Amino acid sequence: MKKKAILALEDGTYFLGYSFGAEGETQGELVFNTSMTGYQEILTDPSYRGQIVVMTYTQIGNYGVNEEDLESGKVQVNGFVVKEVFFRYSNWRATKSLDEYLKENGVVGIAGIDTRALVKKIREHGVIRGVISTNNITPEEAVKKARQVPDISELDLIQEVSTRESYLWKQGEWRLSEGYIETEGEKPTVAVVDFGVKFNILRRLASEGAKVVVVPPEEAFDFAKKERPDALFLSNGPGDPQRVVEGIRLVREFAGKIPILGICLGCQIVGLALGGRTYKLKFGHHGGNHPVKDLKTGKVEITAQNHNFAIDPDSLPSEVEITHINLLDETVEGIRHKELPIFAVQYHPENSPGPHDSYYLFKAFVDMAKRAGQ
Repeated sequence: MKKKAILALEDGTYFLGYSFGAEGETQGELVFNTSMTGYQEILTDPSYRGQIVVMTYTQIGNYGVNEEDLESGKVQVNGFVVKEVFFRYSNWRATKSLDEYLKENGVVGIAGIDTRALVKKIREHGVIRGVISTNNITPEEAVKKARQVPDISELDLIQEVSTRESYLWKQGEWRLSEGYIETEGEKPTVAVVDFGVKFNILRRLASEGAKVVVVPPEEAFDFAKKERPDALFLSNGPGDPQRVVEGIRLVREFAGKIPILGICLGCQIVGLALGGRTYKLKFGHHGGNHPVKDLKTGKVEITAQNHNFAIDPDSLPSEVEITHINLLDETVEGIRHKELPIFAVQYHPENSPGPHDSYYLFKAFVDMAKRAGQ
């Protein structure tokens, strides 16, 4: 028999469904993701720390889980919500079911609810706090717990997902007959500040020939001063960018000295360091189908996105220009300094399983780092 579960929201709404994954109780902000595939990459993305993810695509788990399509070492989401979950799977690379994988990682899921109604509520209300429980509690008790969930801006989530020690990354791109290719570049050296970096970002940098060194945020300043890398990369990560004071300080110190690239949270940090402001989006951008326009070329890229905050375009100083915009809501998707070797994008050019329209940005950054290191 399927075990019953409840999803309760802070506004008093609740949904009854059935449990999959771990049993127990979890809480967080609810966001929805519009991707049709890639649930394993979504689950292991550190930027989702503190959040419960709702999938808009109705059938999840049908291709199982494998040992290669990971964006970090474990499941990062606080909870998982789907319309229909598959306990039987079919894929030649799969090693276990989604249900087994979530159980192993202690992550609570709920299925069998009207995800369309839930997504509509999030779109209208904005990001909303919620609780998933498989315990024997009443809807009223669950709603009360949802109202006590702390705001994500109050949490220091980066400490939960970033590395504690520096390390050298050697894994490159994946090939059908060989798996991930081991590679170790010599030049340029790129110091990746890990606020919750996705593995595929590191793979893309390594595939372009860079020597990739990943460093903890609290050690990045001293590392850059001592080791003199050829470039700095600021990663994605969870939470409010205004809390990441060490990242803002780092960009201000090394702006104009070495090339700097920021992605997602890293983009917001760059914007703040250069004099801009950030704000929280109503329900964020989460999915693999967002059209972004390059204002220089006029080209439209189909991008993957996962962020709750954005840069206020009116706050940017005159020396910083907007390079990309989101065609769905005209929010800022890319910036660059007009004189210094600094640029950043809000979307995820490294995305796996796709789209791959924006891979060129990694080559551009590594080429910039090579020139700087000569």
